[in-house]
Amino acid sequence: MPLRVFEDRYRELVEDLLALPADEPRAFGVLGIELGHEVGELSADQLSAVGCVVEITDVQRDEEGGFDLVVTGTGRFQVRELLPPDSAHAYLRAVTDPLPDEVGAGADELCERAIRLFSLYCERLNGIGVVAEPPEEFPAKALQVSYSVSGAMIVDQSDKQALLEAEHAAARLELVCDLLRRENRVLSSLRLLPAGRFLRHEVNLN
Repeated sequence: MPLRVFEDRYRELVEDLLALPADEPRAFGVLGIELGHEVGELSADQLSAVGCVVEITDVQRDEEGGFDLVVTGTGRFQVRELLPPDSAHAYLRAVTDPLPDEVGAGADELCERAIRLFSLYCERLNGIGVVAEPPEEFPAKALQVSYSVSGAMIVDQSDKQALLEAEHAAARLELVCDLLRRENRVLSSLRLLPAGRFLRHEVNLN
């Protein structure tokens, strides 16, 4: 997953990670924001309790001192305690506990169902002009499928967080199927609406 780093505190985080010995993983945690916004210090009023560990697999420094990263998720964690920024670290830190990634009963059957629904989802996205292509080959294991399909879906943050917090792959795949059925119904309805109705009238989102 590509990640753009431009804020000073996150630049410091990347610099600290790059300073680690070459044999140590350059990994950090990512938490969703439940209340507030991302940019600016103390702008996130409430963070999710479960996050994802990501590892930097590629890094490019730009002319302005920022970074273009490519990161890969490697696991999940539960926040035990948040550690506020201090004079030594401008970025937020936390005491965390790793969360296990188990498969769960019925995952293989749910995996096949999720792949079928996701392929239809991509087809319907393309039908409304959103470029979406399912992979030529899905991962072989249900756990990896549960994460790859979850990450590719265009859903809101609360749905993304629920997928991340699922107890195991089977539970995540079951939720994936429920969300894909919902999204496929919505996309099917969008394809039936005549575009002229929207083109002839001003759209007011307030």
